[in-house]
Amino acid sequence: MSAPLPASPFVHLRLHTEFSITDGIVRIDDAVAKAAADNMPALAITDNTNLFGAVKFFQRARGRGVQPIIGCDITIENEKNRDQSSRLLLLCKSEAGYLNLCQLLTRAYRENIWRGRAEVRRAWLTPATTNGLIALSGAASGDIGQALLQADTKRALALANRCAEDFKDAFYIEVQRADRNTDEAYIAAALNLASVADLPVVATHPVQFTEQDDFKAHDARVCIARGEVLGDKRRSQDFTEAQYFKSCAEMTALFADLPESITNSIEIARRCHFEFALGNPRLPNFPTPNGESVDDYLLTTARAGLEKRLARLFPDVARRDEVRADYTARLEFEVKTIIHMGFPGYFLIVADFISWAKNNGVPVGPGRGSGAGSLVAYSLGITDLDPLQYDLLFERFLNPERVSMPDFDIDFCQEGRDRVIEYVKNKYGHDSVSQIATFGTMAAKAVIRDVGRVLGMGYNHVDGVAKLVPNQIGITLATAMKQEAQFNDRIKAEEEVAELMALALKLEGIARNVGMHAGGVLIAPGPLTDFTPLYVADGSASFISQYDKDDVEKVGLVKFDFLGLTTLTIIEETLALIRRQPGQED
Repeated sequence: MSAPLPASPFVHLRLHTEFSITDGIVRIDDAVAKAAADNMPALAITDNTNLFGAVKFFQRARGRGVQPIIGCDITIENEKNRDQSSRLLLLCKSEAGYLNLCQLLTRAYRENIWRGRAEVRRAWLTPATTNGLIALSGAASGDIGQALLQADTKRALALANRCAEDFKDAFYIEVQRADRNTDEAYIAAALNLASVADLPVVATHPVQFTEQDDFKAHDARVCIARGEVLGDKRRSQDFTEAQYFKSCAEMTALFADLPESITNSIEIARRCHFEFALGNPRLPNFPTPNGESVDDYLLTTARAGLEKRLARLFPDVARRDEVRADYTARLEFEVKTIIHMGFPGYFLIVADFISWAKNNGVPVGPGRGSGAGSLVAYSLGITDLDPLQYDLLFERFLNPERVSMPDFDIDFCQEGRDRVIEYVKNKYGHDSVSQIATFGTMAAKAVIRDVGRVLGMGYNHVDGVAKLVPNQIGITLATAMKQEAQFNDRIKAEEEVAELMALALKLEGIARNVGMHAGGVLIAPGPLTDFTPLYVADGSASFISQYDKDDVEKVGLVKFDFLGLTTLTIIEETLALIRRQPGQED
């Protein structure tokens, strides 16, 4: 349970960061810095139907002395008209709430994607599935708000009463003032409904960008996501210039007539106690043949594997006996270290799926990276390089003085890689194995081209500006502008280029899309949703973690690298062709 919050007028409970992907440009560090500078005791992250940035946000907020509140702005399916969905804000009070939120998001992505949106069905929200969650009504974008704006007070009351039942003592009517035409009409109706239904009211602000002058950059971001052009007067205008990160003073002044709605933001923050348990890796249970411990099984298997390796390395018995002591001492030292650090299961799991691959016609690489320095790995068949022959150090791979998860980079034939992953899913359970999310960002050249397109500038014109960026990996616009004098010359001479670069600088590095990690596979000791919600891209059958490779490891999941290598496929096909030649033998 978190310590009591200090006295403060307001806490932001709505925040779409860059990880909302389509409609937010707030960088997590900037949001946390704004909250800390304003002495805001807590801050929520509530991205659009995902928890992509939750772990990063949690760590940054804790590091600045701001209580992190983990939540999500979910989409509720409209059964009568799928194109008129509504919103509901969920905040985690406890671990039970976090687990329920993971389940709801995963189910939405697995079962109910509509026009690219993962939608939660209203029937899924019951007292059991909402335990540990606080719900905010979604203001004018919620189904209650939509009913109120249509003057359907009877339906609005029924919806409010249902939410009050499903979120027992944890449902709030949400009010907002974000310079929208319907704000005051909605607030008047919402206050009346709250009085009739005896429900508390809370003020929120739909934060989409950090500073007030970021509005045009945010508008450009939305157009990039939607494939629209800024100058198109027919496009929908869903956001206002008021949706920046307002200060406590601004929010208290904005709702001076409703002081209880401001106070309730603090009360909600007090009720939210969920914290991630970070830094404790949890390996799946490796099933040993006779029920022995993984420690004992690792030792006996490694010893047996070493004897087989030595017999092949040193056919001469006398020579083998002469070197055995060195190999045995190194093996015993490594096993002892592996057991002490708690990683015997990791070695056994990797050895198992590599063994399956080799026995089922999937070519596997000989091993590379620091993992090739492990004699245990060599003895188990994970690698095919003798570390003693090449004086390779085990400590570069695993060192008790620098504790980190071991990480074998394992190369599989590109065509056979998916078969190995399927084997792992069948062994450990399909609900316990997935691949990992990655986030593409707006890099220097790409952001110039994206912004140029939404500004309606000609392709050749924009391409000429983008090509001023030097061809250096990871180069930023700021660095490019220092290196290339033509940037400043064109900014001074061409108004269009000045506007282009101003917007590009604000959007550079923002998360642009969700992808899949090239080789990372998670194997959990139970359902993945005990750790992370899952994501499914529209039109895809594969589900992936919502956290990236760094964050999944922080929440306790262990990443295994299944790298598809085309070179192995080519080598295997070449050998097959050779074997088909007359007179050739295997």
